[in-house]
Amino acid sequence: MLKKSNLVLWGVVLFVAWNALILFFLWTRPPSLSEHGHLTEEVIRLAQDAEVELERQKDLLQQIYRYSALWSRRKAKEARLHPPVVAASAQLSTAAPSSRHSQISPDAVLPVLVIACDRSTVRRCLDKLLHYRPSQERFPIIVSQDCGHDETARVIASYGDAIMHIKQPNLSDIPVPTDHRKFQGYYKIARHYHWALSQVFRTFQYQAAIVVEDDLEVAPDFFEYFQAAFPLLLADPTLWCISAWNDNGKEQMVDAAHPELLYRTDFFPGLGWLLLSDLWDELEPKWPKAFWDDWMRQPEQRQGRSCIRPEVSRTMTFGRKGVSHGQFFDQHLKFIKLNDHFVPFAQMDLSYLKKDEYDRSFLDQVYGAPELRVEELQGNQRRDLGTVRVQYTTRDSFKAFAKALGVMDDLKSGVPRAGYRGIVSFLYRGRRVYLAPPSDWTGYDPSWS
Repeated sequence: MLKKSNLVLWGVVLFVAWNALILFFLWTRPPSLSEHGHLTEEVIRLAQDAEVELERQKDLLQQIYRYSALWSRRKAKEARLHPPVVAASAQLSTAAPSSRHSQISPDAVLPVLVIACDRSTVRRCLDKLLHYRPSQERFPIIVSQDCGHDETARVIASYGDAIMHIKQPNLSDIPVPTDHRKFQGYYKIARHYHWALSQVFRTFQYQAAIVVEDDLEVAPDFFEYFQAAFPLLLADPTLWCISAWNDNGKEQMVDAAHPELLYRTDFFPGLGWLLLSDLWDELEPKWPKAFWDDWMRQPEQRQGRSCIRPEVSRTMTFGRKGVSHGQFFDQHLKFIKLNDHFVPFAQMDLSYLKKDEYDRSFLDQVYGAPELRVEELQGNQRRDLGTVRVQYTTRDSFKAFAKALGVMDDLKSGVPRAGYRGIVSFLYRGRRVYLAPPSDWTGYDPSWS
């Protein structure tokens, strides 16, 4: 009741203050008849501006009031069910979490932040999230909408209390360099991400969040995957995200018979990813004006950390429409396979993904595999060898071999998509192939871009 009274009081203060400004303006103007018409026009213009601003403030206040009760109930339930300091997990207890991570329970609430704009097809995304969601309390869904698109807003609102709908208040154009005018959309996306993530971690005060976009469809075990991998993110400081996406996840390039396979990757995948609040503490002050995902892939942000990614993607995109105008979708994204088998990750020991153990095992597999030339692979030769390795030594040789084998050949700050320590793992004509640098690899060269 007190909160409601405060909101009413705030609205009254705004109204009185604005009218006081108008009166002050009128009293301080000289009463010249020649200026009377001009004065009237100014007052009307000011009044119209005031009406627009008051409507905006009213909308924000209504959002705050609408969800304040939900936040209070969530915080009370978290305090009752999840004490603030809990060990990460028995399976992962050998890792040394940071002091901040140790304050987060592995059972913490994991909201799903859906970044939306003007796609009314967001319904497909939300329907699958709600269908597979095991718990509304553990996985609340927050849809953050930019663009002010009425039809999309009506679709989101139709879900009622099943989700939380928040709206980016700043819909203005962004001043951009002349040569970036065609990239205005990327600037708005970065601004929206900044606002939405700040709402999740600052206003709602969640400790972690899963981020998806409005054109993603999720797999049946989407929530199971993130729930099981979350303690690993808490326990291993060499990780900075859990991703649902495999950049080389086309159907013919993944082992669909083993959807339980997980990997470390030095490439930030995005497209369905989990981050902690302390990572946002680190990134928020320097958040870029545009191209946020490529910015995340720079060494200054990554700082040598990795993400977990699956063999078979737990998200797929159905959104051809977007700022890239569908070119990348037609060439690649529409061929990514979405996992359709539920994997009980929560019953599995994922400690093999901790850096020291993973590096030892994975590097033994890669460099223990016999080396084969690309031509031999393309000719389907030496089938008796099973898993094989193709070695590259330069940027040009990587790009040539990747293109010949159907792997994505672009590099960001020297890191190949889905790569770990320069190694890209995939299937080629039914057998495992590691496209890898020499065993004495010492690190990425950012000039390989």
